[in-house]
Amino acid sequence: MKQSNSIPTVPIYGIPFSNMTMKETVQWLADVIEKRQETHVITANPIMVMAALENTNYMQMMKQADLIVPDGSGVVWAANVGGQPLKERVTGFDLLHELMEIGQKHTYRVYMVGSSPEVIQAAYERLQQQYPGVEFVGCRDGYFGPNEDAEVVAQIAAANPDILFVARGADTQEPWIAKYRHQLNSTVMMGVGGSFDVISGRTKRAPKWVQNLRMEWFYRLVKEPKRFIRMLALPKFAWKVMRDKDKVTKSKD
Repeated sequence: MKQSNSIPTVPIYGIPFSNMTMKETVQWLADVIEKRQETHVITANPIMVMAALENTNYMQMMKQADLIVPDGSGVVWAANVGGQPLKERVTGFDLLHELMEIGQKHTYRVYMVGSSPEVIQAAYERLQQQYPGVEFVGCRDGYFGPNEDAEVVAQIAAANPDILFVARGADTQEPWIAKYRHQLNSTVMMGVGGSFDVISGRTKRAPKWVQNLRMEWFYRLVKEPKRFIRMLALPKFAWKVMRDKDKVTKSKD
């Protein structure tokens, strides 16, 4: 169910992207947590936009989220091309850390799900060390199938977290959150993709200068060639945006 809190948005192919700055986004989420309003946050990139355009169920799932932030630089670029600029890029990795910073002041309860057993444990321990004021109430790896969903959901619900971070890949994590959001007993539920890999030290984030050039996708491709097939969606997205300039930011029912 959509929150009553008004969010300024820019539609990109009908997907309502939040037009708040990082600071505004963090404050909005802090208010949500204080009011205990169940909130699904999607940190979306061009690959996810293309997935939504090609799959009506994925599109519907995205539109039912409470907050969609522009994680990918390509999303910010598309908004500019469409004539309705977004204030700034709000990456999931940085948003996670901003929430942890404010969580230290309010003793947020945090649960983490996803990645391999080694990665999730290392990320969990590192975040505990980095943010001692946050109450980390549990974690588990993402290697479970539908037959184990009920058990995992019950574990999370029992922990009663203020924030649930899920890292299972965009094709899995967002639909999973959407399916079980009302049973998870969590306030903010957010997919964080490969963030745990970076936090654990397994992989490195692109240097700042690469981020500024909007070339993170290329950096990740060089580091992880297996991502090639998935990243074919990026040139498709760029071509579509250039072709559809006048339609990119038109609202769709």
